[in-house]
Amino acid sequence: MRLSSDMLRLALPVMALAVLLATVFWLRPNTMSANGLHLLFKLAVPVVLATLAQMMILAVNDLDLSIGAFVSFVTCVTATWLVDAPLVGWLILLAAVAAYAALGVVIAWRQLPAIVVTLGMSFVWTGLAVLILPSPGGAAPGWVATAMGWRPVIGDMRLPMGIILSFVIAALAHLLIMRSAFGVLIRGVGGNERSVARAGWSTLRARGLAYGTAAVFAAASGIALTGLMTSGDANIATRYTLLSIAGAILGGSEFVGGRVSPVGAVFGALTLMLAQSFLTFLSVPPDWQIGAQGVILIVILALRLTLSRMEKAR
Repeated sequence: MRLSSDMLRLALPVMALAVLLATVFWLRPNTMSANGLHLLFKLAVPVVLATLAQMMILAVNDLDLSIGAFVSFVTCVTATWLVDAPLVGWLILLAAVAAYAALGVVIAWRQLPAIVVTLGMSFVWTGLAVLILPSPGGAAPGWVATAMGWRPVIGDMRLPMGIILSFVIAALAHLLIMRSAFGVLIRGVGGNERSVARAGWSTLRARGLAYGTAAVFAAASGIALTGLMTSGDANIATRYTLLSIAGAILGGSEFVGGRVSPVGAVFGALTLMLAQSFLTFLSVPPDWQIGAQGVILIVILALRLTLSRMEKAR
C-alpha cells in the first residue's frame, strides 16, 4: 500500500518516538509506568507549543529566530505582572501578540528577510525580559501552577499529563491548521501566494494572522513553562528556538511550499524531549547532548528524504 505524503511526514516522527521510547524502557525499565512517563515528558508541553509556533511561521515560508526569547519574555511577564497586577499582565501579553502580528505584516509589506528581522527581535524580547525581571525569580500565578501540576487519577494510577496535554494540543492544532478555512488560507500563502492574492485574499493580512497565531502558541508556551518552573527567567527558553525548528522539521514541515503537519510537529517535539533523557541515560555529557540531538535529527531527516524519493519514483 502506498503512503500519501501526509502519512509519510507523520510516520517518521511517530516511528522515531516509538524507537526512542522502547530504547529508554530497555535502559531504564522503571520508566515503563505512568509516573515514569510523567517524569520523561514533564516539560514537554512548553516545547510542543513553541514548536507549533515555529510551524506557523514555516507555513508561510518564513523562519523565526526569536521564539525562544519571546517565550522567556512571557515567563518574566507571567511571573511578575500576572501575579501582582493580572489585568496589566494580560494587556502586556496582548500587546506583545499584536506586535508579533504587526511584525509579520511589515516583513511581508517591505519584503524583508524574516530570519534577519526575527533575529533582531530576539534581542528586543530579551532586553524587555531583563527589564521586567533582571534575575531569575518571581512566582507562578496560582491557577497556572495548579493547572500544570494537575494529574487526574484513575484507580491507583496518576496519568502523565504532559503526554495527554500534548495529544490534546495536537488535535486542536490539527483542526485549526488542516481542517479550517483559516488553515487553508495560511497554507495557501505558503504554497502559492499569487494564487491566494488573485482569489481576492489579502496576503499581508494572512501573514499577520500567521505571526499572531504563532505568538499565541509561544505565549501559551511561556505561561506553561512558568507554571512548571514556578518562576520566570529572561534566558530560560533560549534553546527553544532551535528545538522548535528541529521539532517542526522533524515532524514533517518544510521550509517552502506551506507543507506542515501539526500532529507531526507535536511528535517531533516529543521525540526531541525524549532524546534528552535517552542521551542522559547513556551518560552523554550535557555539553555533547546538543550535538548528539543534531545527529539524531540528521539521520531521521535523511531517512525521510530517502523515503520521499522512493515514493516519487513509484
